[in-house]
Amino acid sequence: MQAATPARSLYLVAYDIADPRRLAQVGRAMKGWKIGGQKSFCECWLTQAERGTVLTQLGELIDSDLDRVHLFALDPRMTPRLYGVASTFSEPVFTIF
Repeated sequence: MQAATPARSLYLVAYDIADPRRLAQVGRAMKGWKIGGQKSFCECWLTQAERGTVLTQLGELIDSDLDRVHLFALDPRMTPRLYGVASTFSEPVFTIF
């Protein structure tokens, strides 16, 4: 019997980091989670457990007096609006290492 796969939800992670060194660290941390985005905005498909891990990771990297991180749950019923050369993520299955 195969175990059920945890449900994933689409999130937008936005961050404003004051220090270039911390900004680079946050960018590297998000690289492992994001499926798309630009500069300091990342789209991530996350389970509830992964969401907690991302928030913990980011909380350890930022200076809460100077930096800001926001994580927004995106409504899956909304149709994406794409501009320029943007495209949607179309893979039916993906793995995060």
